[in-house]
Amino acid sequence: QVQLVESGGGLVQPGGSLRLSCAASGRIFNIYGMAWHREAPGKQREWVADITSSGRPNYADSVKGRFTIARDNVKKMVYLEMNSLKPDDTAVYYCNARISTITGTQVDVNDYWGQGTQVTVSS
Repeated sequence: QVQLVESGGGLVQPGGSLRLSCAASGRIFNIYGMAWHREAPGKQREWVADITSSGRPNYADSVKGRFTIARDNVKKMVYLEMNSLKPDDTAVYYCNARISTITGTQVDVNDYWGQGTQVTVSS
């Protein structure tokens, strides 16, 4: 019904950059907040950044000043520009969005997750 698909992960050296993308598709009526989370081996999934429907961003302290989140409401996409990457940024990165769908006269609002994309920062 609704899918979020991430892309752009890979292997990068410390200090390098990557740009993640996440595309939403399906029977979407509206997309509210969109966010990126990450899960490192042996650790709990953590919030990285989010952006409101009007474009206001918020960042975890660990990435503030290095990562930039942006969205394109027409294309139904959210991006994460990651600079000055560190080995501690190594994780699977997940896209998340709160999305409303309409079936007949029924409006449902749910949180959706992508399948994740691996980011590895290593020399």
